[in-house]
Amino acid sequence: MPQYAVLIFERETPGGVADIPPEVMRAHEELPGRIAELGGRVVAGLALEPSTTATAIRGDLLTDGPFIETKEALAGVFVIEARDLDHALALARLTPIVSGGVEVRPLIGFQILEPS
Repeated sequence: MPQYAVLIFERETPGGVADIPPEVMRAHEELPGRIAELGGRVVAGLALEPSTTATAIRGDLLTDGPFIETKEALAGVFVIEARDLDHALALARLTPIVSGGVEVRPLIGFQILEPS
């Protein structure tokens, strides 16, 4: 099945993950099961530390903070398998969000690299 990245964008809060309501955290934990019930599959998922922990690289210049400044920061990403883009969009709509949204992008040649 084709694979899609679901990028989660949220408005950052001072307490980070601690400020996410418990029901939203629970919904994130239940998301793989809900996606499977609809014929998709979560392949991988990552939550990101706050954007204040980022270091941006532009050529030889290193700067503290995110690459770009936005109202919402990239909070996490997960990879799903879906029949097609419409199916991926339907599955991505299940993503629990406090104040933000998600972006869905098809993946090209996704593979898991095993250490040799």
